[in-house]
Amino acid sequence: MRYRELGKTGLSVSEIGYGAWGIGGSMWIGADEDESVRALHRAIDLGVNFIDTARGYGESERIVGGVLRDRSGEGLVVATKIPPLNRVWPAPSGLDPATTYPGTHIRESLETSLRASGLEAFDVVQFHVWSDEWVGRGDWLETVDALRREGKLRHFGVSINDYQPGNAIELVRSGNVDSVQVIYNVFHQEPAERLFPACVEHGVGVIVRVALDEGGLTGRIDADTVFPDGDFRNRYFGGARRAQVASHVSALAADLDIGPDEVAETALRYVLAQEAVSTVIVGMRTTANVERNAALSDGQRLPQERLAKLAGHRWERNFYQPA
Repeated sequence: MRYRELGKTGLSVSEIGYGAWGIGGSMWIGADEDESVRALHRAIDLGVNFIDTARGYGESERIVGGVLRDRSGEGLVVATKIPPLNRVWPAPSGLDPATTYPGTHIRESLETSLRASGLEAFDVVQFHVWSDEWVGRGDWLETVDALRREGKLRHFGVSINDYQPGNAIELVRSGNVDSVQVIYNVFHQEPAERLFPACVEHGVGVIVRVALDEGGLTGRIDADTVFPDGDFRNRYFGGARRAQVASHVSALAADLDIGPDEVAETALRYVLAQEAVSTVIVGMRTTANVERNAALSDGQRLPQERLAKLAGHRWERNFYQPA
């Protein structure tokens, strides 16, 4: 496993991070807690030291906290997220931060997360939505600073609204954030245009999510793919989207002369080719997933010719919106 700096935090994080949404039983259906715990332990055994969870991920904080307590002293870095008070994802424009992140809500949510996890502090605490309209407004920054002084959080980050990478650049430039979490993948390449250069300039760490497009870039989805009842992917890949994804992935594989089983590896290596990226968090609910993904942190980088071809497969869209 190779490691990168998380901006100017002083934290060294594994290139492959553990995304713990899928193990919490919230929206992703089919996780087995015992297997999830084994997978997380196996990830740590293989050098994964960055784990990302959230208050809104069902039982995820509890499961992650239990594993971290078992592995105390091993230099693990854990991040969580505070949901907006109004429970609206993503944050639309025009909201006052008093309706999304008032100080009392930030404190109460973080203390709930600490109790659920059994941890004394989180290394990174992120707002689960963000709007640059909130820079310089509200009492959120004062509360974050107070919680930092109290030792309940060490660094502050935001999870940027889906497909809105430009909606955090003012925050990055303000110096009031240590990390940003953003969607970035072969299809959604926009963050590399303005956000990544701003993060490099201001020493802000970059946590990439949805590197595999919620499964779209695994090479395993076609028009006939069936997801369990209640699984959010039924909505994400609703309507004709499965067939659209299959068509785009097929074209990508043909262009690179690779098989469907090589698409996921290629997609993750595409993200790791960006030096601005500190870590890419991947959902890994089984030990087999962990072993396959952790092996990609081997120092091998995609050649420029292949990166150029992948750039041609940009496909900007928002599948979180209804089909």
